[in-house]
Amino acid sequence: MLSVTHSTRVLLPESERATDTRGGWLSWIPLAMFPAAACFFRSRLVPWKFMWVLSVAIFFGFKCETWFRARDARALASTSRNFAYLFLWPGMDAARFLASGRSVARPPAQEWIAPVLKTLAGILLVGFVVRRPLAADSLLEGWIGMLGIVLILHFGLFHLISLAWRTAGVDAQPIMRSPAQSTSLSEFWGKRWNLGFRQLTHTLVYEPIRRKAGPSLAILAAFAVSGMIHDLVISFPARGGYGLPTAYFLVQGIGVLFEKSHFGRWLGIGNGSRGWAFTLLCAGGPAFWLFHPAFIHNVMLPFFVFIGRVI
Repeated sequence: MLSVTHSTRVLLPESERATDTRGGWLSWIPLAMFPAAACFFRSRLVPWKFMWVLSVAIFFGFKCETWFRARDARALASTSRNFAYLFLWPGMDAARFLASGRSVARPPAQEWIAPVLKTLAGILLVGFVVRRPLAADSLLEGWIGMLGIVLILHFGLFHLISLAWRTAGVDAQPIMRSPAQSTSLSEFWGKRWNLGFRQLTHTLVYEPIRRKAGPSLAILAAFAVSGMIHDLVISFPARGGYGLPTAYFLVQGIGVLFEKSHFGRWLGIGNGSRGWAFTLLCAGGPAFWLFHPAFIHNVMLPFFVFIGRVI
């Protein structure tokens, strides 16, 4: 259904790949330990606090795994550069960030405008939500608040951090690259949306399975693993909605394969306006499964209530 060369690009653009060495079993210890340690606090924390603790634990588990795997790059990098990668950069391409002597283009001044505006827009959305009396079934307010958080973090602060590092001469490319401009579902997930996470799925899931079972199964497996991780971060703290985030990501994988099938190419859904519409339908239509009502009610709304009390 897909050629091997093309399917590799589905999960990670060629420009984003870097050659890492295997970190061995040692690289997997933090990835197992940190989330397990976080789960110890599940019964001791309210759901929204546990969600953030678990998210940070999983994030640093993957951070350490990628750092261990980039053995040559971290050995050559300075102590401060290694520290910066682990604690001051949200991306997951360790070899690229740690590489020294690489020529990095200084970002133009106008590139700072968009992330600043997106951060402010996110703050306004969160502020709008937290200053309203939130009912237990305020799904709309919960979604608006989550949109605000995504704007603040993924499209705002993370991009500003990228700009700061690139200004300092470090190759730290943005992890979000105008996803609304995607004209295919594979472009959306592979080249524009949260490329830090795509780096992980490509290296840890897609490539090993592709070599043994082919690209189609590797694509489905990578999306399935993405779904299970989101289930862990979303459904597990919410104590409900289990399986819905995984189903959401499986739909994305099936959509990518359909887009690249002969029938999909005949329909023309892999580019242009049809591709944009198909991407919006697949990525946006079932988003209710990803951030399901149990997560909104049990995690996000109490979190916004807490913010409202603090400010």
